[in-house]
Amino acid sequence: MKERRKFTFTNIHESFSDMALLMLATFIFLFVMILITSRLAEEYETPKLKQKVGEMARELQQSDADRKRLIRELDDMAVMSTDAQMERALEAAQLDSGQGRKDFDIFISGLRNLPGKDLHLVVDATGSMHGLSSFLIPILRVIVIRSGKHLDAITWFSDEKADTYTGSMGEMFDQLMRGAPFIGANETIGDAFRKAAMNARTPGAYLLLGDEPSDDRIFYLNIPSPVFTLPIGRSNPTTLWEYQTLADKTGGKMLQLDFK
Repeated sequence: MKERRKFTFTNIHESFSDMALLMLATFIFLFVMILITSRLAEEYETPKLKQKVGEMARELQQSDADRKRLIRELDDMAVMSTDAQMERALEAAQLDSGQGRKDFDIFISGLRNLPGKDLHLVVDATGSMHGLSSFLIPILRVIVIRSGKHLDAITWFSDEKADTYTGSMGEMFDQLMRGAPFIGANETIGDAFRKAAMNARTPGAYLLLGDEPSDDRIFYLNIPSPVFTLPIGRSNPTTLWEYQTLADKTGGKMLQLDFK
């Protein structure tokens, strides 16, 4: 009986040893397979990854070159005559000839009435302005040139978010193109003027560009300079009433823009 129990114990021990060796061999096999698979995947994916990185680097380089060119063009305009600046800006906006030129001249004729030497642009950057985003920069360039004012700052607003840019004209327009979201649904004009007053010095006048009425409350008495308003797009009675009221309450005027 004793020898039988000893024989049974020995068989169980050997069985567990065999299982352990089998598990170890399986683990080593799986580990080797993982290494081989990873190596093959690396050899296959690395050239594609390098190609993609190279393409992105070239795109980034081209984008940076375009940005620097735009800044140079905008800053170079500062030393041109007013007529030369106008021709350059109107050509970029495709308003340098025909009926479009006439309509645009009518629109900007009132800009000379802006008081002071400095101008602060406040720009609607919600989703409703997305269609005009690529056309907005030439319009703003013409506005600044024809106003005869120094562009002191630009503030965009959307969904209770706002950012103010200062610097040279080229730098500010570049920051506006890269930073303004042109998404969102809330025209938070009141918040925009509060942040514009906080983030930049008091200008001779503000110029508000947008296409819809405000979704928040505007505290007219807290705006430190006259606001000249410019409604863009379809004639919305509520927008026109609010933009006219904002201009009247702050000592500014409402300008008109009409593309035919």
